[in-house]
Formats: sequence, structure tokens, C-alpha cells
Amino acid sequence: MSDTVVLRATNVAKTYQEGTLRTEVLSDLNFSLARSETLAIVGASGSGKSTLLHILGGLDTPTSGEIDVVGQRMSALSDRARGELRNRSLGFIYQFHHLLPEFTALENVCMPLLIRGTPIAQARREAGDLLARVGLAQRLEHKPGEMSGGERQRCAVARALVTRPACVLGDEPTGNLDEKNAAQVYALMLELNREVGTSFVLVTHDRSLARRMDRMLELHGGRLAEPG
Repeated sequence: MSDTVVLRATNVAKTYQEGTLRTEVLSDLNFSLARSETLAIVGASGSGKSTLLHILGGLDTPTSGEIDVVGQRMSALSDRARGELRNRSLGFIYQFHHLLPEFTALENVCMPLLIRGTPIAQARREAGDLLARVGLAQRLEHKPGEMSGGERQRCAVARALVTRPACVLGDEPTGNLDEKNAAQVYALMLELNREVGTSFVLVTHDRSLARRMDRMLELHGGRLAEPG
């Protein structure tokens, strides 16, 4: 594992204010993620895991503190530059696949490449290669409604990885799958991590799967700490 830091959170806090009610979700949170490292974040429901992931991905902003992605400070970027950084350096996998229902598996996986301006023929080739790599070579022209839950989630993993991002952020990426399919998707992500070198931050409630990652942190009381 390289010592190059791809993701860093420094003194991150997140507070929500509704009228006189002030809710502190994250408090003085610090951690860094090295290139090729895999990290699981566990915690009780409502502990702020998804909020943290959205902040790490630039989809939400912290009340205070800083997020750096591949050495670039999110708060210093315009909305457009932040979007370009997300497309270039980050991938996202959610509990629900969020595939576009009207598009085929190949078209869904092509999308991040087309957004960044990759020629169509090259995008289709790279997307097809990765779909074959995740066992979906026979499903390229199938739409999400024509695939099983496990196949849809493998397609979502391929979409997250097709741009070869520095880091993939996963929010309960196997939470909507049965035990067998969950184990297969987890194994696939770890295999691609070894081959591509992409770092992973996965939020999960499944500690048995979390233990397969390089490192596990627990979010409790708004702070991250080693489980114990």
C-alpha cells in the first residue's frame, strides 16, 4: 500500500439547526486514507455515517473543517470544479443501485466516461471490458429491470470503477442483497481494489464484512475511533 493520501478529513464537524434545536452529527473528525487502502466505517443507525460519506464525496459541506481529495481542498473549488474532481477522482456505490432504468447495463456504465468527454467507442469498449470483468458479459444489452438484484449491484460497482477513480465511497453497498450476493459483491470490490489500486471507504452495519477491510473505524457520538 502506498503512503500517498487520497482522502483526508481535518477537524470536520456537521451541525443541523432547526429553529432553536441544534443537532451536532459530526464533531472534530479526523482521518486519512492512503492509496489502495480499504476502510470500513461502522456505527449504529442514525450515527451520521451517510452524512459523513456525503461530505467526503463533496455532495454535502461540513459546518467546519476541511476535506481534501487527491491533494485538492474541496472548499477552495467552485461548484463546477468540485463536480469535475468528483467525476475524475471519486466513485459512488449506494445500497440501491441507482442505475438509469431506460438504459442498458453498457450504457449505464458508459455514462461517467461520456460525462468526462471520452469518445463513445472508447467508452463502450472500456465499459464492456469492466462489465465482463464483473461477470456481466452476457448482460451488456439488458436493462436494470431485466437483471437480478446481484447483477444490478455488480453493474453499479462497474459504473463506480469505470473511471478508475482514486477512491470509491460505498454507502451500505450490499445492504439490499441476500447473504450470498452480498459476499460476492464484497469479494468483487476487494478483488478490483487489488487489481486497480482504488481505495475504498465503505459504510456498513455488517461487521463480519467490515473486518475484511484493511481498517475499521466506528462512528459514535460524532467521532471516529478504533472499535473497542
